[in-house]
Amino acid sequence: MAESSQHTMEFDTAPLYSAKLLNKDTPYRTWGKWVLGLFAAIVVAMLLPWQQFVSGTGTLSALRPQDRPAVVPSAIAGRIEQWFVAEGQYVTRGTPLVQISEVKDKFLDPRLVDRLGEQVEGKRDAVEAKYRQVIALDSQIINLEKALIFAIEQGANKIKEYEAAYEAAVVDSTIAADRLRRRQELFNAGLTAQVDLETFTNNAQKANATLVEKRQGLRNAEIDLDSKRAEYREKISKATSDKAKTQAEIGEGTAEVAKLRNEYTSMEIRAGFYRIKAPQDGYLVRAQRTGVGDVVKEGDPVVTIQPANPELAVELFVRAMDVPFVKPGRKVRLQFDGFPALQFVGWGVGQIGTFGGVVKVVDYTASDNGEFRVLVTPDPEDDPWPDLLRIGGRVNGWAMLDNVTVGFELWRQINGFPPQKPKDVGAAGGGGKKG
Repeated sequence: MAESSQHTMEFDTAPLYSAKLLNKDTPYRTWGKWVLGLFAAIVVAMLLPWQQFVSGTGTLSALRPQDRPAVVPSAIAGRIEQWFVAEGQYVTRGTPLVQISEVKDKFLDPRLVDRLGEQVEGKRDAVEAKYRQVIALDSQIINLEKALIFAIEQGANKIKEYEAAYEAAVVDSTIAADRLRRRQELFNAGLTAQVDLETFTNNAQKANATLVEKRQGLRNAEIDLDSKRAEYREKISKATSDKAKTQAEIGEGTAEVAKLRNEYTSMEIRAGFYRIKAPQDGYLVRAQRTGVGDVVKEGDPVVTIQPANPELAVELFVRAMDVPFVKPGRKVRLQFDGFPALQFVGWGVGQIGTFGGVVKVVDYTASDNGEFRVLVTPDPEDDPWPDLLRIGGRVNGWAMLDNVTVGFELWRQINGFPPQKPKDVGAAGGGGKKG
């Protein structure tokens, strides 16, 4: 009886257990559902929109070169004697910063500028004296030329007198010789006495002597005229030579005056370099030299000044393959160090804490690191940049390009292809604004 009941119980429970086994899912079917769901999710994710970008890192700077931190050097070598300012102090243009003293031997004389001025005045007086000497020589030359003309005229008149006397002596000598000839004929004919012949002979000899005398006087007058002409020409030549020599000395003296004046002006300017002044308004951010007594060389930096109210810009450095896609006007998203941000670069609407910018300048040559520098200014259509930004702070940036699918972007990244060429420089907006 007991055995019959046991067999009946086994017969009743067996069908229920089999049905339960038939209705139970297998592990393979569950795994297949998960794979199918994951594949569908991947397909959907690949079709999601993605905004391409070009990334770069850099620092905060100023757009204009005059707004960037400037190192104020020492124009001359010297020893620091006094500081007039402290680090962090605001200074205006022309404010004294440091007082230095001279260290070079040739400039140690405190009255060097005055002595150079005296040398300039003395040399200038010497040049003016030379100018007066030239004027005197000009006057002397004019007087000598006038005297030469007068001597020539005087000599010419004397020659004319001797020529007239010589011509008269020639006539007298001719007449005396003719009379002597006729008297000789009469004497030979016995028509005149010996005394008369001797008288005419004496007269002829006197006439000849007078002729010789007048001829010699004419010659002496001509020689005297030539002598006077040569004498005055020699004097004129000497005066002209003295004038040319004096003019050459004037040129040398003028050059020396110019050189001395140059030294004098240089010393005046150098005296102004003993007090180093601020070249523009700004904050003294760092003293490159410290203490008193420190010696600086020419061109050594002394202090660094950050100009006040600079027009901020970001210097980003991008790879050479990305430069063609970064043009002026392109929108950029920026993340500044010290300001928390949540970035989803491909999905701009999800970005929180980033700020907008616009590409202003793209360098035409690569920097020392092989990358190209890009200057980015604030986007007027976006939220303003924080007021607490400081030049030199690190910045990450993303230039926003065209919209593609996530699948295309993954395929591009795997193959190492560059982003798509932008269709419109200003069309690709810059994701979400600061949250």
